[in-house]
Amino acid sequence: MNLLPLLLRIRGASRLSVLAYHRVLPAQDPLLPGEPFAADFEHRMRWVKANFNVLPLGEAVRALREDRLPGRALSITFDDGYADNHELALPILRRLGLPATFFVATGFLDGGCMFNDVVIEAVRRAGGADLGLGDLGLGRHPLGSDEQRARAIDRILACLKYFEPERRRRVALEIAQRSGSAVPTALMMTSEQVRALHAAGMEIGAHTVTHPILAEIPLGHARHEMDASRARLERITGAPVRLFAYPNGSPRRDYFAEHAALARQLGFDAAVSSAWGAAGPGDDLYQIPRFTPWDRADWRFGLRLAHNAMRSGYACA
Repeated sequence: MNLLPLLLRIRGASRLSVLAYHRVLPAQDPLLPGEPFAADFEHRMRWVKANFNVLPLGEAVRALREDRLPGRALSITFDDGYADNHELALPILRRLGLPATFFVATGFLDGGCMFNDVVIEAVRRAGGADLGLGDLGLGRHPLGSDEQRARAIDRILACLKYFEPERRRRVALEIAQRSGSAVPTALMMTSEQVRALHAAGMEIGAHTVTHPILAEIPLGHARHEMDASRARLERITGAPVRLFAYPNGSPRRDYFAEHAALARQLGFDAAVSSAWGAAGPGDDLYQIPRFTPWDRADWRFGLRLAHNAMRSGYACA
């Protein structure tokens, strides 16, 4: 017996669950254990379709504003703008008739590479028993196994992402140089792939230009990042861009209430964070929470989603 509909009626009536993904890989990658591979993603999307009313995020936002959200409402989102969003995720979504919203960091389109991927590929290719980065403020990391390399990536990025953006870029390139790793040039989408997502009926949202932690930069710079990202996406798609996602997205750590106010001032209809929880009528539409369970088993995934639907999400004051 499928208890999920009953659990969601009890725990999450008239609430919107939002899933957040970054990549869909062609096969499992031990250095990216949190990213689904294509067959796994298709299985999950089939399960989601069978158990939820899947709405485009923009439509869900309008329903929230008008207090007419259907039961078991859910939206699917992707962050950053990886090429596999177009190459692998889009065919699966189209085959299943599911909408999704893709938040794109425009500065990495057409051959760019995000700092985290520079580091991931550097650690993947680094020789030797460890990687010494103490002089860069990033410690020393054993590399004797895939598990150790994955942990090294997590530790390095947890610190590096809060560096000032230009310093962050320089340090990532220095790590690549020390590891003898080339900077990838095909991980992110092209402008044409973004255009193709839009043409396929998918929503395109802004995600800044260079993916800075907004709380770490001046408010004027944050305004430029948000507005310039939207402007470029509107030129690419020829359509309004109404939704925004905060980079990293943790309230009071990665963005503040002033950034939510800025999203409203700039004319976005809504913005999403990475706080756990689900949104209900009357909640702040410029701080919509997102949560993606890490469980592989359907029943555990569903149980965790149902529990999460009780939460309103952690937001800035």
